[in-house]
Amino acid sequence: MLRRSLNIAKQLAMNVRDLDKVLVNQGRLLCATYKDAEFSCLQDAEFQIFSQWGEDGIIQYLTQNIEIEHKTFVEFGVETFREANCRFLMQKDFWSGMVIDGSTKHIAKIKNSNFFWRHDLTAIEAFISRENIAELIDRAPLKGIGILSVDIDGVDYFVLEALGHLKPAIIIVEYNGLFGPTATVSVPYSADFWRTKAHHSNLYYGASIAAFDYLLASRSYKLVGGNMAGNNAFFVREDLLTDKIRPVSVADAFRETSFAEGRRADGTLDFVRGLDRRAAIADLPLYDVNSGETLRVSDLPTA
Repeated sequence: MLRRSLNIAKQLAMNVRDLDKVLVNQGRLLCATYKDAEFSCLQDAEFQIFSQWGEDGIIQYLTQNIEIEHKTFVEFGVETFREANCRFLMQKDFWSGMVIDGSTKHIAKIKNSNFFWRHDLTAIEAFISRENIAELIDRAPLKGIGILSVDIDGVDYFVLEALGHLKPAIIIVEYNGLFGPTATVSVPYSADFWRTKAHHSNLYYGASIAAFDYLLASRSYKLVGGNMAGNNAFFVREDLLTDKIRPVSVADAFRETSFAEGRRADGTLDFVRGLDRRAAIADLPLYDVNSGETLRVSDLPTA
């Protein structure tokens, strides 16, 4: 029985490896023409291999059309890295990288995966805060960073704010579309912020796209687009912009979140969409990163 179980486990592992090969080769076919393509917006470049939405295609289009010195990435908030922004880049183009997650189980699963030993990947277990993120990244055996991907569903703005000394070619941030396209707001900073603990709805987290644009514009980064799902924005260092990779306005990059992720107090999905989702967190505070003022979710513009 034990031998049979081991054989089954081995076969499953081989199946996963073979599936990865199929997916990567499928991705190669999809992006084979990206070097010569010119899309009207980043959303036209989307396809999904290992990313949550269409980020794989967008990243391929960006990396094929701007000069990036360091073929390296840092991505945090990755869980098991099965679904992530930079995994396809690592497996297809053999970029080196570092991932950070706060779960012991998640990091153990990464280190036991087939892709971990096949690729130059560093995995660190840590609960990220603005106080520790710079030191954590300094642990990476990377000479520079090509892509920085920030997605911790929490105080993302303040963590990114603490990384002003880094100059990656591309910065990817997850924004909270519920906060709209104009307000420059974030949840207030707390070193132990945890999305579900902050509010059962799981809707109270992160920062608006305009807040990230406000921060990164001051560091010579330009917003070049967002994804169709309405949760990720892409910034490129100003000196790397090209005729194909051009700045866009926040209004053009922003999309209302397509998914209904709100939850009831018992943890079940409530499937509420649009601005109706604000009702659940209406009285919770937000910090305006531009003015320094505190307001409530209910104070946000409705258009």
